[in-house]
Amino acid sequence: MQPPFSIQPVLENTAIKMLPLQPADFADLYAVAADPKIWEQHPNKSRWQQTVFATFFEGAIQSGGAFKVVDNATGATLGSTRLYDYNPADNSILIGYTFYGTTSWGTGVNLAAKALLLNYVFQFVDTVRFHIGADNVRSQIAIQRLGARKVAEQEITYYGEQPKLNFVFELPKQVWAARPASTQAATAVSASS
Repeated sequence: MQPPFSIQPVLENTAIKMLPLQPADFADLYAVAADPKIWEQHPNKSRWQQTVFATFFEGAIQSGGAFKVVDNATGATLGSTRLYDYNPADNSILIGYTFYGTTSWGTGVNLAAKALLLNYVFQFVDTVRFHIGADNVRSQIAIQRLGARKVAEQEITYYGEQPKLNFVFELPKQVWAARPASTQAATAVSASS
């Protein structure tokens, strides 16, 4: 019997663990987020500032779907991502609000986290969407490599911030399932709510 759907399970593979974000995680996550380079292409380029990041973090906690991404080998906090806007009517959910420290860039951490999330949510939904800032070319390229396609442009109001233009990308379950085994290699060793 399949466990019930949760938008904040614990997910893990050999490289990383994704844990439900807790208020006590602020200091560790801000230590990663305090680098202005991380936010250069994000919709709000000043999230590296502690007061701005505090608003972002509060939105993450209130969402009930945010994760802290941790390196399994060292226990270091690598970044964060989020599941949100689950829509049972059209059997979809969004993944977004993702950032990682620059030391994680190009290491496969983002792919490992996305694979964990996608392998988990596609047990329950048929479509995953992503809001990506219009200027965030790096994330747009990364999500297209997973098989997602741009389907719309939308003004998004992030928690406590002004509306910003985002591109909406969509990844159907059947497209993800058809990906090569190497992409699927980052699958969950375990998942619990």
